[in-house]
Amino acid sequence: MVTDLTKGKPFSVILKFCLPLMAGQVFQQLYNMVDSIIVGRFAGTADLSAVGSTGALSFMVIGFVMGLCTGFSIPVSQAFGEQSYDKMRRYFVNSVYLTVVISAVLTTVTLVFVKRILVVMNTPESILGKANDYISIIFGGIAATMFYNLFSCVMRALGDSKTPLYLLIFSSVVNVALDLLFVIKFGMGVKGVGIATVIAQGISAVLAGFVIVKKYRILKPLKGEWAPSGKMCLRLIYVGAPMALQISVTAIGSIMLQSAVNRLGEDVIAAVTVGGKVQLMLILPSETIGITMATYSGQNLGARRIDRIKAGIRASIITAFVYSAFSFCVGHFLGRQAALLFVPSTQTNVINCVCLFLRTCSWFYPFLSLLFIFRNTIQGLGYSVPAMLTGTFELAARAVMGYVIIPRYGYTAVCFANPSAWLSAMIFLVPAYLIVYSIVKKKIEKGTVKI
Repeated sequence: MVTDLTKGKPFSVILKFCLPLMAGQVFQQLYNMVDSIIVGRFAGTADLSAVGSTGALSFMVIGFVMGLCTGFSIPVSQAFGEQSYDKMRRYFVNSVYLTVVISAVLTTVTLVFVKRILVVMNTPESILGKANDYISIIFGGIAATMFYNLFSCVMRALGDSKTPLYLLIFSSVVNVALDLLFVIKFGMGVKGVGIATVIAQGISAVLAGFVIVKKYRILKPLKGEWAPSGKMCLRLIYVGAPMALQISVTAIGSIMLQSAVNRLGEDVIAAVTVGGKVQLMLILPSETIGITMATYSGQNLGARRIDRIKAGIRASIITAFVYSAFSFCVGHFLGRQAALLFVPSTQTNVINCVCLFLRTCSWFYPFLSLLFIFRNTIQGLGYSVPAMLTGTFELAARAVMGYVIIPRYGYTAVCFANPSAWLSAMIFLVPAYLIVYSIVKKKIEKGTVKI
């Protein structure tokens, strides 16, 4: 079940770990896309716009949750690479305790303030009620989402990317089936989509917990390892909080953009929703390579193998660049075909906007690949704060686009908004990576690395 990423050729090890993870990410995005396809086809453009108008807000909260869980798994991967299995189990136990508390707090806070935030985001009155219904249901299931992500991240921290894939496949099938039942059969619209998503996440969380209990003997706490540890909780928060905040800071910029997009009308909202869904699929392999580097660098830091970390970065960059050429071709030439999956051919304005969005962004995918790789490597090495600061550069770029450029230049500026954020983040991230790598190398040479 577990895989040691500190042995074997870096390219082969990374690719072997990455492929199941990539397939899992594809399934996760597929059932997100299915939500939009079913809503757009069977409930109408207004319902599709309602779901799309909550995308940035959902990304801020759910992204925060996913960032925390990824951060919680990094000390686990480092302890595993160091072969300190008692420490690894105690980190896992304390991450569960933190998840219980944090998910309860987040659920309460988001449900209290969600409608006010939608109003501030300039959500059109015509879709405000539906948008509130949908996102409230999603936020009501934060505990399920957080536990599923925690268990999956811990599995990956131990080098197992296949089991999370199987869980996602099952969850995707359940989600699609429930989407069809609730939206088409029962006519529940966006409420049905939200309920289907939460149920699927809940089932995945329960199954993931069951698998860990039954299959991962190495994670089963021994006597005396169940006790909460303030020191370990602080370490988990120290690593996890900056990663969570980095995503949330990035998402705040996305909210600013969404607010600007919402002023341009339902057709533009629908186009950005569709373009964003397609783009998530196109960049997913590059994102997965980045996620792989967090686990890979964490384990190799624990094993004090700085040489393997450098070789792994080189292999991942080459792989990501080759894929970026493919994603460019798809985004540049097949935008119309992708848009027709979501909306009927009569929606010509929406389709044309989707094509422009994808053609523009596709030129910048190589830079986004580097962003994923360097940021996740820094996080895997335990330096979450520099990675978080890249989010502030993205936030600044999106703020300028949302409040200054888009009101003046309209939809064309919308298409350049995300690429401008990616390039801005790279200005800080590249020197930050070089500095962190140099610090870690010196610590390994001096034998002062602490896990």
